[in-house]
Amino acid sequence: MGRATTRRRVMRVTLGTEPTSRPDTIVGEEPLEIRVGGHPLAVTMRTPGDDMDLAMGFLLGEGLIATAADVAGMRYCAGSEGSVDDEGRLTYNVLDVTLAPGVPEPDVDLRRNFYTTSSCGVCGRASIDAVRLRGRYEIGDDPVRITAEVLVDLPGRLRRAQRLFAATGGLHAAALADVDGEVLVVREDVGRHNAVDKVVGWAARAGRVPLRGHVLLVSGRASFELVQKALLAGIPVLAAVSAPSALAVDLAEECGMTLAGFVRGSSMNLYTGAHRVILPAVAAAR
Repeated sequence: MGRATTRRRVMRVTLGTEPTSRPDTIVGEEPLEIRVGGHPLAVTMRTPGDDMDLAMGFLLGEGLIATAADVAGMRYCAGSEGSVDDEGRLTYNVLDVTLAPGVPEPDVDLRRNFYTTSSCGVCGRASIDAVRLRGRYEIGDDPVRITAEVLVDLPGRLRRAQRLFAATGGLHAAALADVDGEVLVVREDVGRHNAVDKVVGWAARAGRVPLRGHVLLVSGRASFELVQKALLAGIPVLAAVSAPSALAVDLAEECGMTLAGFVRGSSMNLYTGAHRVILPAVAAAR
């Protein structure tokens, strides 16, 4: 298995003092090729670890499966390009997914030019319509409500659970929580979308999808891609420590998702779905 972190010696430079040499912990980054039925589907650069959660979440977040029941099995490949190193050892960088009987495999065009979102410049109404067509869960009618106090407390809980970030300072994170603020799972990765896929994949494998009544928290910005992944997992509330994009807000509004950004300290911006957030009495009275 690839390493989530590695140790390297670095030169530490501080103005006004002599440079020093010291060991530093650096986050790992390796490619993971996801195959379906032996056919290459996508390659993502990820932090090794929780790869099967990542693959499951990726397939669900792209609308290719609805639940873990649509997957019959997953295994690391051996004996194919990228699956072994120069010494013949398994790299754990190629993962093959077998779909359950009756679940259609991705078509050839999808494999050749896999649909992505902000990373390939697809934008506007076509993007939103494509996601809506692939969505299986209605989240607009989810009656969940959450207090503002719980929402603003979640980033601190996420930060305290970021073990790899504490060691490296170089990862994104995502967490799944309930409306009482209990954090159910935290995943870290060099890619923000990978961190979300790992969280959603964990939930799918645990039989929790669709994730009605849950909150997804991300450590960075809320892109269109992350709103898409939350929608396809049936998550009604997405909170981000940083800003959303305009297209992310458009999609959240259209699908009835509550989207909160700049969730920091004791404040946040509610971009859509404010009716789900229970405000403090003093704020409600103004």
